Amino acid sequence: TRLIRALYACPHGVISMSHDLEGLVETSTNLASVKMQPDSTILVTTSQRSSVESRKLDIANQLEALFLLAGAKVTHGDGYPGWAPNMDSTIMKIASDAYEELYGVKPAIKAIHAGLECGLFLTKYPHLDMVSFGPTLRGVHSPSEKMHIPAVERFWNQLTLILKKVAELNG
Repeated sequence: TRLIRALYACPHGVISMSHDLEGLVETSTNLASVKMQPDSTILVTTSQRSSVESRKLDIANQLEALFLLAGAKVTHGDGYPGWAPNMDSTIMKIASDAYEELYGVKPAIKAIHAGLECGLFLTKYPHLDMVSFGPTLRGVHSPSEKMHIPAVERFWNQLTLILKKVAELNG
């Protein structure tokens, strides 16, 4: 009964939206799975994401409190650290200019709510200016994951031009 009540009370989905970028999820939590283990314990797995590290920790602590009240043992994994978009990023401007130079149109610059390696890099190099871009992917992390092959060439051309521009900038 305590498990069912805890699962029922467990938040799932969007917790808060970005105050900086309209329509962008800032923080979310996911009730990922409930599995019976071989030793007859039940393993509940959740996942939290946020572009603001303190908000990610806050929702993780809220879930910990909920499951502790239900009598569960709680452990935390590392997860992905947050990475807030920097709309004034120098490297993003270089990447945007490179795309426009190559293809004659301004690229669609977007922020997404996902676990990106950029957050991991930022924990080691807090002053690093980063941009994340790549070829078009569909169905990511699923059996139907696909990559749009023509987008790979466009990505490669943009990447090599970005590197050339950064090299010129740094003399």
